[in-house]
Formats: sequence, C-alpha cells, structure tokens
Amino acid sequence: MKLVVIGSGYVGLVTGTCLARFGNSVVCVDTDERRIETLRRGEVPFYEPGLSDMMKRNMEEGRLSFTPDTESALDGAEVCFITVGTPSAPDGGADLSYVEAASRAVGRAIKLEKNEKIGEGGRLLVAVKSTVPMGTNARVRDWIAEELRKRGAGGFTAGGLIEMASNPEFLREGAAVRDFVEPDRVVIGTDSPGAAERMRELYSFTEPDKLLFMDIASAEMAKYAANAMLAARISFMNEMANICERVGANIDSIRQAMGLDTRIGGKFLYAGCGYGGSCFPKDVRAIRDFAASSGCDARILSAVDEVNVRQKEVLYEKLAAHFGAGGLSGRTIALWGLAFKPKTSDTREAPALSLIRRLLDDGARVAAHDPRAAGEAKEVLGERRGLSYASGPYEAVDGADALAVATEWDIYRQPDFERVRRLLKTPVIVDGRNLYSLSEMRHRGFVYYSVGRPPVLAASQG
Repeated sequence: MKLVVIGSGYVGLVTGTCLARFGNSVVCVDTDERRIETLRRGEVPFYEPGLSDMMKRNMEEGRLSFTPDTESALDGAEVCFITVGTPSAPDGGADLSYVEAASRAVGRAIKLEKNEKIGEGGRLLVAVKSTVPMGTNARVRDWIAEELRKRGAGGFTAGGLIEMASNPEFLREGAAVRDFVEPDRVVIGTDSPGAAERMRELYSFTEPDKLLFMDIASAEMAKYAANAMLAARISFMNEMANICERVGANIDSIRQAMGLDTRIGGKFLYAGCGYGGSCFPKDVRAIRDFAASSGCDARILSAVDEVNVRQKEVLYEKLAAHFGAGGLSGRTIALWGLAFKPKTSDTREAPALSLIRRLLDDGARVAAHDPRAAGEAKEVLGERRGLSYASGPYEAVDGADALAVATEWDIYRQPDFERVRRLLKTPVIVDGRNLYSLSEMRHRGFVYYSVGRPPVLAASQG
C-alpha cells in the first residue's frame, strides 16, 4: 500500500518506519521543515532502540521518505495516519489544535475528482492514531469535510471521498519498535466494512486474534482506559509505599505478596518517585476532564494524578530531611537519571526535573548525568545557575554531598560502590527507584533512603 503518516514525531516516525519495513511505501509529513531535513539525513531526533537502523534501511531501499508537503504526499495514497501530538491544554484537557490542523491539511489536499488510485472506489482511509478524546474522529471527518466544501465540493458528504478509522497507539518508549511489530493487541475502530477490511490487510503481519475491531468511540476510549489503569497501579503502590514508611513495613515484601495473587499480577507494582512521560500524566488528566464535561465526577482519576504530583516531591523531601532546615543551600547533589524512564531520551514530566528545580531554588548545586537525556534536559531547563551535566556517573558524584537516583538505567544498577563512597563527601544515597538492597547499603556503610522501605542509617551523617 501507499501510506501517508502526518506527524513525524515519536509515534509517527515509529509507525511510518515499521509499516515501511513490511513492504509498504510510506511518506511521513511534518510542518517542521528543520525536522524533515534532519530525517532526510537519516538522523532520528530522539533516542529509541532499534529505530535509527530500521529507518535508514527503509530509506535506502526506497520505501520511506519525508516531506513537508501534504498534497504531494497524499497523491495516490490509500491510507493516511494522523499521528500528531495531543498535549495537555491549560485546563487539563487534550489540546486538539494539531489534530485539527492535520485534518484540515488533508481536506485541502484531497483531489476533488474521483481518484482511482486512492483506495477502494477512490476513497482515502483516514486513521487517527493520536490519543484523542471520544468523539474526535467525528470532528476529524467534519474538519476535512469543511475544507472540501470551501473548495467547492458543494453537497459533499464525507463518505464520498474518505473513510474513518480509530487506531490508537500502544507504544512504550524504549520498546516502541518491538511493540509495533509484535503487538499485544491492535485496536481498530471503524464505521464501515471497507475501512475494517483495509485495516485488516494493513495489519496482516499481526496474529488475527490480536486484531480487535470495535466501534470508533470504544477504540478512542480504549487507549485512555489502559493508560489510566496503569497509572492508577503506580499511584496506588506509591501511596502504599508512603504508608509503609510510616509504619515500618517494606514495600518490596508487600509487592511480592500482591504480585503472586493471580487476580492482581506482578506488573506495574513497583514503588518509586512518580511517573512521567508523554502519556500517563496527560492522558489521566484528559480523561478526567472529558469525564467532567460529560457530567461524570472521575474521583479515582483525580486521586491518581494528585498522588503522582505529590510523589515527585519525595526525593527532595528525603534530602531536605537528612540535611536539616536550610541545609541544602551550598550543597552539591549528584543526580543519576534525567529521563522519565530508561531506554528513552524523553524528559517530559520526569521526576528528575522536579527535583532539580526544587534543589536549585534552595540554593543547592546539581551535577546531573544521564546516558541519553542530557540534551533534552538542557533544552527544557535552559541555562540554570548551579546546574551542570557530567560526562559519566562517577564524574557527577565526585565531590557531591549526596547522590540521588531518579531513573533506573542499567548503568546505575551495579556501580562500583567503593568508588562512589570515596568520591562522595558524605556517603548518602537517596534512591527513587529502589535499585539497591538494604543489606548491601548497610554493609557498605551508606546512609540510604529509598521509597517505601526502612532507611539505612549505618554511617555517620557527617
């Protein structure tokens, strides 16, 4: 098939590259001409394992190209994916301005005369892969129709030139390529047999029992429901961890006991310093906002978000408590991890950035390290007095008063603890991801604070 992907960010680039891998001819469109030039040079503007090599191979073999011109891209296309961002609006709802702009661009680009090269019977299938609130696919159809009527399509009806499908993405940053080519499930919402059949053909590389066909509204809702459930598990475990600290229990033991219950399972039961990224925070807020506009008081979703916002303060609070009132001013804190999770360069709503801002506001200095996300963190935080970026984890620790761990990169899991202890001014570690065992920290003489577990106070606090 000839496919068009509008939006060459994270979802769009993964989608376009993976579909090209299966033999389709894919054109990725983006209004950011600088990004297009970057992609044409074979450069991926973010880190995602396996994506760069696959993209370059598809480009070399002529199946993948990039353009800022929607009209030329759509010429002869059978399916057009909309994969633009839907960031949080000021009120917490989903900002659909990019979706509207992409939809209107499609409406301005579709040929009004019947084009037999466009799909079955000359109809273009528009598949919305962006995470959008219920009812957005209908609005996409209307935006396209409005642009077509402006061009003199008279009594145009959307079904005459386009079909619609909702095809939400379920891509985990750090595992997106594998998630696309070997998905747990592919959700497809359609309102016509023709659209369903074309989507079935497009996803023929997927096991048939993993293709879930449903109505469009249910497909739109499925993505939000899945992300909200996962976010709820994280916030629930973080709340349990906070209670454990008050009563002297160990969240690791509670997690193991819960995870062996077959009704619960062991995934997403790890306590930490909060979730971040491009999906969970904004999607929880968006569905909460949409529910409110529909007359539903989504109290669980409100609590999930509130707990997470609060949890991002735990690293700062543990450091402040250790050094005492006013004790952070003039201190240097080493920070391992800037991305919201490992295997990505994404720092959106990352707990590490919340910690950096609080420490700098208190007059502390921060020496940060991340194997992939330092560049993005610099763009987000800008030049800040007291903030520096180290070339390696031990360079960050050298001369620091304490070490804080915010991201569970593998490189941080088994460091040379003796070297860390020698480099630190005081042997203090605040671990937001519970990477280290309490017994080892005690044996090595660290003061060690984690999340939901008893503190280790074996060493002098200096």
